[in-house]
Amino acid sequence: MPNTETSLNVAVGETEVSALHIRPKQPSATLVVAHGAGAGMEHPFLQGFAEAMAEEGVATLRFNFPYREAGRRFPDRPPLAIATWRAVMDKAAELSQGEPLWAAGKSFGGRMASMAVAEGMAARGLVYLGYPLHAPGKPEKLRDEHLYGVTVPMLFLQGTRDTFATPELLERVVEKIGPTATLQWSEGGDHSFAVKGVKRGAAEVGASLAPEVATFLRANT
Repeated sequence: MPNTETSLNVAVGETEVSALHIRPKQPSATLVVAHGAGAGMEHPFLQGFAEAMAEEGVATLRFNFPYREAGRRFPDRPPLAIATWRAVMDKAAELSQGEPLWAAGKSFGGRMASMAVAEGMAARGLVYLGYPLHAPGKPEKLRDEHLYGVTVPMLFLQGTRDTFATPELLERVVEKIGPTATLQWSEGGDHSFAVKGVKRGAAEVGASLAPEVATFLRANT
């Protein structure tokens, strides 16, 4: 029997954002999932990922940032994005039955989750579906300073051809963070985890990441 997806709204200050909740029977954890800068929560990659996580016994709550909700293209500044993360994590706690709450995100969404946790947002751990360590072609400008203050378990899932994270630089960052950080490479994957020469839809690609994420959650819950 397929898991049912429920639509809801989450108040963020004086505005609201949309969210999608999938809750399998007796989930071992809830994973709150944020989208990347260029696509919303309905993107097939995140849809496939969320459905596959449900099959792994993990509930998910996907949401839109305010800029996406309003139809704007430019991402929200960190203060608003972090406030949104806090509001959605509070909603996830309301929807849960006491299971651990994790924060995850694709690119921008994951980076904002890590900044929220660095600023005190409670989460059992963090999952990055392609961490944007630097802008493409600009490895000298790393987005890593706040990561060293995060003490919860972190899983970095990263494609080896991701132009947003030079492999040697990301390995160095993960090593510097220490034993709480785990790096899993997706061989040949780009920033969307697509592999050259391998024909897979975005939903299938997203779903393919779920087993590794679920294994990490189980090992750290």
